[in-house]
Amino acid sequence: MISCKQQSHDYKKVFSDPILYCKTVKKLNDVVLENNFPPMIGSRNYAYANIAAYECMVAGDNNFISLAGQVGHLPAMPKPDTSNGKEIDFHLASLFAFTKVGNAVTFPEGSMMGYYDELKRMADSTGMPSTVLENTITFSDSIVAVVMRWSKKDNYAQTRSAEKYTVTDEEGRWVPTPPMYAQAIEPHWREIRCLVMDTCSQFMPVRPPKFDVKNKNSDYWKALTEVMTVGDSLTVEQKTIADFWDDNPFKLNVSGHVMFGTKKFSPGGHWMNIVGIAAQKAKADFSTTVAAYTETSIALFDAFISCWDEKFRSNEIRPETAINKYINEEWHPYIQTPPFPAYTSGHATISAAAAEVMTSWFGDNLNYTDTSSLEFGLPSRTLGSFRQAAKEAALSRLYGGIHYRHDNEEGSRCGKLLGEFIVQKLKLKKSS
Repeated sequence: MISCKQQSHDYKKVFSDPILYCKTVKKLNDVVLENNFPPMIGSRNYAYANIAAYECMVAGDNNFISLAGQVGHLPAMPKPDTSNGKEIDFHLASLFAFTKVGNAVTFPEGSMMGYYDELKRMADSTGMPSTVLENTITFSDSIVAVVMRWSKKDNYAQTRSAEKYTVTDEEGRWVPTPPMYAQAIEPHWREIRCLVMDTCSQFMPVRPPKFDVKNKNSDYWKALTEVMTVGDSLTVEQKTIADFWDDNPFKLNVSGHVMFGTKKFSPGGHWMNIVGIAAQKAKADFSTTVAAYTETSIALFDAFISCWDEKFRSNEIRPETAINKYINEEWHPYIQTPPFPAYTSGHATISAAAAEVMTSWFGDNLNYTDTSSLEFGLPSRTLGSFRQAAKEAALSRLYGGIHYRHDNEEGSRCGKLLGEFIVQKLKLKKSS
């Protein structure tokens, strides 16, 4: 009798464990990685899945506030039916919602449903009554339905058939880079509905230095030659930083006539991992963990829109292209140049935005060890704060030879402003 009674309460402990939520986010991160999602599309997956989970969590924790009416025209959420003593496990509802929305906004279809079934088996094996499981699924599905209808109005589908980027031979303008020579990725991402920003250009950067390779005293020439000089004299530590923050979803490796691809998570996926590491280090409870993931994913989502708005406004040439054309045709950056314009740095922008949100949740002095890249054979790094991590991520792009310093510095400045704006505008937790 005691054994049965103990078992009947196991499920509450299992599903309220914040580490399980972290593992659930990692499941989606793995799907994004395996299917080569570009970083901005990955940010969309993380945001909608986390928002659905958050809305389920809010229904069971009155210390937190719904995002309905706060982000991107999100409508009011269905209320849970707890009449006649109906029990709902809101923690499991959050996990179900994250998994179903994550599954719906990714491909191939059904990629997350194996894990969904695993959660149901876990509920059964830990003693959750079938009626509680049914109530939980019904409530979770009601949230999922609203979030999915809302997500489909963000203009994503329309941009799938939008006009492709036109490459021109105008001096100083971006062109495809080796070894893939891929077309520009997501030139219409600025048209995606923002979640918190008023418009995609709300945090528009200052103009980059004017392209000028004739005047050796021009700001542009100085920025260009700095990339080459730094790249030609990298220290071991600088290479380590460039590799650690590379986060290239798909790198094409070329060795003679042999070509093969290697995968890593995207910059956004890296920051999702950092949220999980930080939440565990801070010993955050389930609700706080979900909230931190959600607000950080919102920051990543809007930061990519903001940055892509600028990238396809300025269409800045990549350092590799300019160095090869005007200085040394044999020069190569330390890491692979991604297929879109340089200004501003996406990694700098999204990292600074994420760091501000995470600082608001966990403080500015949470020393943590980032183990994210161990699965790719790279060593861990210990950082003193999220802002330090963001600065290092930005600087890594100069070390990698794929960005000018002004790309990184202006991206960081605008990303920080965006992050601060999100922290000020969104109200996730009630005042104590």
